[in-house]
Amino acid sequence: MAGGLAIARQRGEYNGRMTPFVILSCMMAAMGGVIFGYDIGISGGLTSMEPFLKKFFPEVYHNMIEDTKISNYCKFDSQLLTSFTSSLYVAGLIATVFASSVTRKFGRKPSILAGGAAFLAGAALGGLALKLYMLILGRVLLGIGVGFANQAVPLYLSEMAPSKYRGAINNGFQLSIGIGALCANLINYGTEKIEGGWGWRISLAMAAVPALILTIGAIFLPDTPSSLIQRNDNKDKGRIMLQRIRGTQDVQLELDDLVKASSVSKTIKHPFRKIVQRRYRPQLVMAVSIPFFQQVTGINVIAFYAPVLSHFCFPYTKSNFDFLWKFDGC
Repeated sequence: MAGGLAIARQRGEYNGRMTPFVILSCMMAAMGGVIFGYDIGISGGLTSMEPFLKKFFPEVYHNMIEDTKISNYCKFDSQLLTSFTSSLYVAGLIATVFASSVTRKFGRKPSILAGGAAFLAGAALGGLALKLYMLILGRVLLGIGVGFANQAVPLYLSEMAPSKYRGAINNGFQLSIGIGALCANLINYGTEKIEGGWGWRISLAMAAVPALILTIGAIFLPDTPSSLIQRNDNKDKGRIMLQRIRGTQDVQLELDDLVKASSVSKTIKHPFRKIVQRRYRPQLVMAVSIPFFQQVTGINVIAFYAPVLSHFCFPYTKSNFDFLWKFDGC
C-alpha cells in the first residue's frame, strides 16, 4: 500500500502512517518467527523417518522395525534422541540470558543479525551432518538463533510499528511461527518420499532459506528510534529515524515520549524490584501466566511427536500433514 494508512492525531495520538518501509522491515524481521516454527515442526517428522533413524539412532530404528516385543512407548525411549530434540530449547534458554544484554547494549539489529547467522550455521551443519555430534551441534546453533531472535524480533516489531497497529504487527511474529511449522510439515511430507533415504538432509537444510533472508535483511534493517535514543542519547538520530518510518515530519510528541521513557528507565537501579511492586503486578502476572499455561498444555510436545505417535496408527506417516491426510481418509 504505497500511500499507507493514516493515523489521525486525536487527544495526543501520534502522527504518522503505516509506511511501506515499516512493513518491509517488519516482514524481514518476522523471518525469525518462520525459522522458529520451522524448527519446531521439522523434528517430529525427522524422528519418524527410517533412513534418519537408521543413520543416527540405530537402536531406535531396530526397536521400531524389528523388535515387536517392546511396547510402542519404549521404542523411542532414547537419551540421544531426546538430546537431539531438546538441545534446541536448552541452547535457546541459555542464549536468551545473553541475548537480553546484547539487545539492550548494542541494539535490536545486532541481535537479529546474530540470530540469523546462528540459524544459517545450524541449518548448514544439520544438512551436512555425518555424525550424531554434528547433528546435535547444529541443533544447538539453531537454539542460539532462537534465543537471540525471540528476544530481539518481537521488541523490534513493537518499536517499529505505529502505536495504533502495534498489537497486530507484533502478533505477526506468532503468525510467522505457524507458517514456519506448516512449511516444515509440508517439506517433511515431500522429502520422505525421496528415494535413496537422503530426504532428511533437505528437511534440515531448508531452514537455511529463511535464515539467509533474515541474515541478509538484518544487515540492511534500520535500528529503531527507541534503541537509538536509549543507547546513544541522541535525539537527532532518533528524530530522523522516526520521521523516516512514520512518513511525516511532525513526530515531536512521540519523540518526547521516547526520550522521557529512556530517561526514566535509566533512573531505575533495581528493575526486578520495581516490576514486582503492586502497581505492576497485573501486567507481571499476565506476562508470566500466558506463556506458562501455553506450555503447560503440552502443545509443543504434540507438535514434536504427533508424527511419531500417529506412525503407529498410520504406518509411514512422516509429518503432521501426512497424518491429517490419512485421517481424512485420503
